[in-house]
Amino acid sequence: MNLSRIHHIAIIVSDYEASKDFYVNKLGFQIVRENYRPERNDWKLDLKVNEATELEIFGVKNPPARVTRPEAAGLRHLAFFTDNIEETVAELKEKGIVTEPVRVDEFSGKKFTFCADPDGLPIELHE
Repeated sequence: MNLSRIHHIAIIVSDYEASKDFYVNKLGFQIVRENYRPERNDWKLDLKVNEATELEIFGVKNPPARVTRPEAAGLRHLAFFTDNIEETVAELKEKGIVTEPVRVDEFSGKKFTFCADPDGLPIELHE
C-alpha cells in the first residue's frame, strides 16, 4: 500500500458565505470548483491548498455544533505551513483575524499559533 499524501480535507460549515470569504479572501486559497447540490440543498466548494491537496467546504444548513471542550474524538484542528509566522500573523491582523500569541513547539522548536474559522474550528499556523 502506498498512501503517500493527503488528497483533501473536508469540513462542514454553518455559514457558507462567511466561510468562503474566510478561506478564499482572508487565507488566500484558490477556488478549484464551486457547486450547488440541489439534491442535498448544500454548497460544495473545493479549494487548492497546494499541488496535491484540496480543502473541501460543505455549506450545510443547521449542522450540529462542534464539540470543543472537552475535545471530542476526531478532527482536532487544521494546520497550515507558513514560511514566516510573524508576517502571516500581521497579514491576518490586517484582515481582522485574531491569533493567539506565537509560541514555540517544545518538541520541534518551530514557531506556531492558532486562529479560528467562522465556526470556531481551530486553524494552526506552523513555521
